[in-house]
Amino acid sequence: MKTFMEVARCHSFTKAAENLGYVQSSVTTHIQKLENEYGVVLFERFGRSMRLTSAGEQLHIIFDQILTLYDESKHVFSRQIKGNLIIGTIESMVAFFLPPVFHRFRQSFPQINLQVRPLTELQVLQGVKSGELDVGVTLDTRCNDDDVNHIFVREEPIILVAAPNHALFREEPLEIAELFGQSYIATEKSCNYRCAFERLLTKHGVDYHIHNEFGSLEAIKQCVGFGLGIGLLPQIAVSRELEEGRLVQLPFRHPEITFHTQIVHHKRKWLDPAIRHFMDLVQEQGTDLPQT
Repeated sequence: MKTFMEVARCHSFTKAAENLGYVQSSVTTHIQKLENEYGVVLFERFGRSMRLTSAGEQLHIIFDQILTLYDESKHVFSRQIKGNLIIGTIESMVAFFLPPVFHRFRQSFPQINLQVRPLTELQVLQGVKSGELDVGVTLDTRCNDDDVNHIFVREEPIILVAAPNHALFREEPLEIAELFGQSYIATEKSCNYRCAFERLLTKHGVDYHIHNEFGSLEAIKQCVGFGLGIGLLPQIAVSRELEEGRLVQLPFRHPEITFHTQIVHHKRKWLDPAIRHFMDLVQEQGTDLPQT
């Protein structure tokens, strides 16, 4: 039907083939099949010009209506499907990265119930593998998995923060050895970037003290702000406190503490329009956010 409509628009088999990306013989075959199906001649030639027959004109009206309905049906399915979309992610992503994504997703798929489960990275991977989660958003190192696709979104800066009057706050870069003996306000033990940081300190023989350990990023930020120790957190989680001067970023970076926001889904998962749209929005959000 689309071939027929394009030939009718162009008044040419050759031009229609070029526009559709077909060889001309395919266009000819399509038209012949239609003529055989309906038992009519659809086009007639007068010299170099081509025009629809009366039967072709009638079929053009009908096909135009059919193709319009076809396009509308795809739009309805892709934007108004109902059901649940189950997302697994970590606290910092839920609180500081994904809210704009949720807002835009609801505008496109108002009939979808978006269920978000705050989990650890390991739990997200396990949920994706078992099929309990449709898709996950993690903050992790780059990795390979035979069952899971990892889609890189952006590098997520993990930074050391402290109270504004902290002795280590300066412009010159900090050496690892200068962290010796520091009080450290830590996230939970299962946190990936905490594990990477502690491995780094141990590797260089740097002793440190964990005086407080919280599963809440807000609790960590409050304790750091009161001068109880330094904290290691995603930059997106402390951007407001840094702008307002309630916390400061210590000049410390190391390649072994490099993490990426990633989308993860099972390689055999059927990615319906809602899942694909959610993944597109996550990638767009990664591009929109400033990065230092």
